[in-house]
Amino acid sequence: MSFTVAIVGRPNVGKSTLFNRLVGKKLALVDDTPGVTRDRRPGDAKLIDLRFRIIDTAGLEQSAPDTLQGRMWAQTEAAIDEADLSLFLVDAKGGLTPADETLAEMLRRRGKPVVLVANKSEARGSDGGFYDAFTLGLGEPCPISAEHGQGMLDLRDAIVAAIGEERAFPPEDDVAETDIDLSPTFKDEDGEEEVEAAYDETKPLRVAIVGRPNAGKSTLINRFLGEDRLLTGPEAGITRDSISVEWDWRGRTIKMFDTAGMRRKAKVQEKLEKLSVADALRAIRFAETVVIVFDATIPFEKQDLQIVDLVLREGRAAVLAFNKWDLVEDWQTVLADLREKTERLLPQARGIRAVPISGHTGYGLDRLMQAIIETDKTWNRRISTARLNRWLDSQQIQHPPPAVSGRRLKLKYMTQVKARPPGFMISCTRPDALPESYIRYLINGLRNDFDLPGVPIRMHFRSGDNPYESKAKKRR
Repeated sequence: MSFTVAIVGRPNVGKSTLFNRLVGKKLALVDDTPGVTRDRRPGDAKLIDLRFRIIDTAGLEQSAPDTLQGRMWAQTEAAIDEADLSLFLVDAKGGLTPADETLAEMLRRRGKPVVLVANKSEARGSDGGFYDAFTLGLGEPCPISAEHGQGMLDLRDAIVAAIGEERAFPPEDDVAETDIDLSPTFKDEDGEEEVEAAYDETKPLRVAIVGRPNAGKSTLINRFLGEDRLLTGPEAGITRDSISVEWDWRGRTIKMFDTAGMRRKAKVQEKLEKLSVADALRAIRFAETVVIVFDATIPFEKQDLQIVDLVLREGRAAVLAFNKWDLVEDWQTVLADLREKTERLLPQARGIRAVPISGHTGYGLDRLMQAIIETDKTWNRRISTARLNRWLDSQQIQHPPPAVSGRRLKLKYMTQVKARPPGFMISCTRPDALPESYIRYLINGLRNDFDLPGVPIRMHFRSGDNPYESKAKKRR
């Protein structure tokens, strides 16, 4: 992107609404409650013919640095320092407040270009607030309506005038194009038998960090990045939006999503928390690998197990991270207990990778990243049809399918129909009569014989086509 823009202002003036308008998606949470946004959220914006990077920030609430509001404001200041231009939003409907004047003074001291934006200008009685904005000494305000999309052309012109045409329209935009085949298929030299696809070690990897509130998710990501990028603290439920950050690990791009803590459904009553949980669920669906963060001091709460089950039902690759390992004293005994409970309480994810870590000290983070990469390889694995059918024959010899109503079921043919997660189709007689116990036997056999630990496996059955069925219907 050619330049970076930060959206700043006091709480509830419409910063996140404008952010969503410019990025063209409802990425940031929007609610009438002041102070919804806490972390700074980046995005790629498009305004008419302008392309730039935009950052949504928390509203100005002056407080002591060690308070939550003080840490939120520190994040906003970091966004202003990072940006080339600031969009200073004021509420034309509600008028100016002392907080607006304080923020205007702070922006003047920064010495960077500022565009004064009078939001909610479509409302009745907004003229007074619009003209009052002139008293801030930041030039002529640009009247817009972020919710209804009014005044966007004027906003574009104001941004170009503030940043300069050369910066706004660089001669050559660096556009990175990626062409990633998510489920490639390969043929052997004869073009007959499908062979296993090679894993692409260079493709970007999307990782979501989920867990209960106050499990240490944001602290973990900050430790990966080596900076205080995300808002952290002793308070539970600080994170609300799902914030994405990018970094390189051994030459590979990792896009990691921090999510809001997920409490039990019965305890989620407030609208804002419901929006946060929905945002976390969306991050899980669009991720490739999901790291479920457990609090090692109180692991395997009921909600922890439900989150793991949710991730597996969504078909994502899952890794367990037992955080706060620096608080564990008898770590050998605790580790043995965690391994036993993992095998016993998560039978649907047999062999899932689990790593003890400490987001506070950085202990175990390299092993966690290695577990993420290995799990993603397993999640993307493809197995040739010939190998699957040889395996299916051997499984039926060792343990034949049961007989139903005096007739033994026959498994005729097997192939892998998809990866991410691995999905298999078996052609058999009477698929509706195949017992669940035999399906589990096949899935566990696949895990053991083809090294597929910890990832969800989809198994589909269908009956073979009967070439004489249509003729029998005609005779009737």
